[in-house]
Amino acid sequence: MDQIQALVAEDPASDGFVCGLGPAMLSLNAVALEIARTDIPVLILGESGSGKDSYARLIHGLSPKAHAHLRTVNCSTVDPGDLLAQVHEALGRVSDPEDSGSVYLDNIHELDLACQRVLLSHLSDGEKTRTRHALCTRLISSTTRSLDSEVEAGRFRRELYFRLNGACLRLPPLRERNEDIPILIEYFLNKHSRALQKKPSPLSKKAIQTLVAYHWPGNIRELEHFARKIVLFDDVQMALNDLRAAMIVSHKPMEKGRGASLKVAARAASKEAERELIMQALERTRWNRKRAAQELQVSYKSLLYKIKQLGSLDEEQQG
Repeated sequence: MDQIQALVAEDPASDGFVCGLGPAMLSLNAVALEIARTDIPVLILGESGSGKDSYARLIHGLSPKAHAHLRTVNCSTVDPGDLLAQVHEALGRVSDPEDSGSVYLDNIHELDLACQRVLLSHLSDGEKTRTRHALCTRLISSTTRSLDSEVEAGRFRRELYFRLNGACLRLPPLRERNEDIPILIEYFLNKHSRALQKKPSPLSKKAIQTLVAYHWPGNIRELEHFARKIVLFDDVQMALNDLRAAMIVSHKPMEKGRGASLKVAARAASKEAERELIMQALERTRWNRKRAAQELQVSYKSLLYKIKQLGSLDEEQQG
């Protein structure tokens, strides 16, 4: 495990997603360490925000190919032509097979059947040169879906699934490893304190209990955003109030009638979208509200009203 902690310390992009001392994470990291030492393809399965990208980097960083590149192919944004070009670049343009590194196929479930056929042609035992490159290249894939179900539904090629699934890492959602929340929140608070050059007020035991009780639908990514909000505004209570409001909404019984529940959901989504846009604009303008109003294409008075209305942006913060 010391190797994993050392790699996290060296790689700021890891975001601490691989940190944890609970049974689930200790078991997961032990398996990841063993898998990393081999060259078998790895399929990483996990909900959005659970750390799939971080584990792809971790496996590559602990592998014998760590000296070479980790090339990422975002499967959600490619068509068959683009995929072909990217696969050629990742697999086919390496003069020395030992320097072929790893290829990370992010969101592999997003590939349509045509793209899957193109990819499979580069991974199967067709042309010898291609096969040699394919076999010496470490394949790491990620998905938020059950590929078994996708195969049964005819949306994913069975032979490609078998080719990619040499070993499977299932990342637990944060709600199933809440014993790690105190470690993670401390990591993220320290990270953003350094980045923003601010030192926020410490969290009380009661505040930690609130975090542990929350279900974190956005997983570790949501927890990091929560930590950044605390550092940004230096207001633990405001961040906790937002969290408690989310807890109340998530446990609130649905109103009778489909139309009423949809209206409630739409209002909540609209308010959250407004909050996020205002926060981003204020961050970009270093809390210059007049410039933020110009970016948002609203009057200064309207922005002040919105800030007051949203409640979580009451005070102007200086960076």
